[in-house]
Amino acid sequence: MRAGTAYVVGAGPNGLTAAVRLAQRGHQVTVLEAGSRIGGGTRTSENTLPGLLHDDCSAFHPTALASPYLRVLDLERHGLEYLWPEIEFAHPLDDGRAGLLHRSLEQTAAGLGADGGRWRRLFAPLVRRYDDLVDELFQPVLHIPRHPLTLARFGLSAAPSPSLLTRRWQTEEGPALFGGAAAHLTYPLTRPLTSAVGLVLTGAAHTVGWPVARGGSRAITDALAARLLELGGRIETDAPVTRLEQVGDADAVLFDLAPPAVARLLGDLLPPRIRRAYTRYRFGPGAFKLDLAVEGPIPWANTDVGRAGTVHLGGALPEIVASEAAVAAGRMPRRPFVLVGQQYLADPSRSADGVNPVWAYAHVPAGYGGDASEAIIAQVERFAPGFRDRIVGRFSRGPGEMEAYNANYVGGDIATGANDLLGTVFRPRLTPDPYRTGAPGFYLCSAATPPGAGVHGMGGFHAANAAADDLEGAR
Repeated sequence: MRAGTAYVVGAGPNGLTAAVRLAQRGHQVTVLEAGSRIGGGTRTSENTLPGLLHDDCSAFHPTALASPYLRVLDLERHGLEYLWPEIEFAHPLDDGRAGLLHRSLEQTAAGLGADGGRWRRLFAPLVRRYDDLVDELFQPVLHIPRHPLTLARFGLSAAPSPSLLTRRWQTEEGPALFGGAAAHLTYPLTRPLTSAVGLVLTGAAHTVGWPVARGGSRAITDALAARLLELGGRIETDAPVTRLEQVGDADAVLFDLAPPAVARLLGDLLPPRIRRAYTRYRFGPGAFKLDLAVEGPIPWANTDVGRAGTVHLGGALPEIVASEAAVAAGRMPRRPFVLVGQQYLADPSRSADGVNPVWAYAHVPAGYGGDASEAIIAQVERFAPGFRDRIVGRFSRGPGEMEAYNANYVGGDIATGANDLLGTVFRPRLTPDPYRTGAPGFYLCSAATPPGAGVHGMGGFHAANAAADDLEGAR
C-alpha cells in the first residue's frame, strides 16, 4: 500500500472524523481550519457570563453514541465523558400537563395514559433492532441492505406524517411528545416521511439516551483532535482555503464544506452536471440561537419538566405543524417552535455561583433578519411563569451570525441542507456515490452528505474510506 498525503478542509466533527479515519488507514493527514478554533458545530463558549459554558450549536448527542464509527474509537481515553439527565426530553402543554420521554420505554408509555399502548407498539420493535436500523440509515441511501426487514418495517412507520401517524391517539401529550422530536427535521410536518427523524431520535432516546458531554460539546472535538494527533495527523487553525493551489500538493483533499463552497473552489474541475448540482444545492430554514444566564432553575409550571435535559416548546401537535409550515413558507410565526437545553442538570460544571446556562434556539425562516429573542423568551415564559425575571445575561446569534460562526450554515441552516424528500435522501445530488465529487482526488465529507446532520461523523467516515480506497488502488 502506498501511503498518501491528504488535506481535510474544515475541522467540524465530520472533518475531524474523516482525518482520523484516513490516519488509521496509514495516510498522512493535515486538517486546515479557517477559524481560530476547531469544532464546527461542536464548540463551547462562555457567551454570557464568565464560568458559564454554553454549547454554540450542537448540545445533545444521541447520534454520537449511536454512531457505528464513533462508538468504537474509544474517545473516552482522551477525556470524553457522556452524562445523562434524569429525563431525556419533555414537552409541556398549556394546562400544566407534559409528555415525558424516559430512557425506559415502559416508564414513558406508563406516563402517556391512554396512548401508552400505542407508544409501546410503535417503538418496541424499533428499539429491539435499533443498532441494525442505525447501520442501515447511517450509510448512503443507495446500498444493499443487510437488514432489509428492519429497514422495511421502519419505512412503513416513517411514511406517514406525524399528524397522520398519531391521528387515532387519544391524548395531547403523546402526539406532542412525538411531534417535538419530529420537528428537529425543520420541515413542514404534513409531508410524507416527516416522521422519520422523530422515530430515529425517539428510538435513540429509548436506547442510548440524549446525553451531553462533560464540559461542553467541545469535549467531543477535543477528543477527536487528540486521537488524530496520536495517529500522527496535524491540525492548522487560522488557515482558510480560498484557492485550490493551497492544497494542490496533496494526493487527496476532503472538504467539510457546503457544496456551493466546493463548487467555487473546484470550478471547472467538476463535471458540468455535478458543478450545477453543487451550485444549486438547496438549504432549509434557519435557526435563531439564544444563550441565557439564569438565576436558579427554570420555574416550569410542571416540575417534571425541570428534570429533562431537552425541552420542546410549541404547544400541542397542531400548533407545531402550523409554526413549522409558516417557517418553511418564509413567515416568522408569533409562537415559533423552540428547543431549550438544560445541560447543567446532567453537568453542573457548566454553571457558576447559582447561575445556570440555558441553551435555546427557535426555527425561523431562512436568512431571517429580525430579533427572535423575545419570541423565544415568551415561549419559555408561557410554560414557566416568572422565567423572564431570572435572566441575568443573554447572547444571541441570528441566521446571519450563525452563518458567520460556521460558513456551512447558509442562511442559518444548521442542518447544511434542505430536509425535503430529495434533500434528505439524495444529498448532495442524485448519485450512488455522494462522497466523490467527480474531480479525481477531491471528496465531500460535510453534513451535506449522507447521513446528514448530527454529531456522528459518518459522512466523514464514508468519505475517508472512499479517498483511502482510491489512494490504495482498491478501485
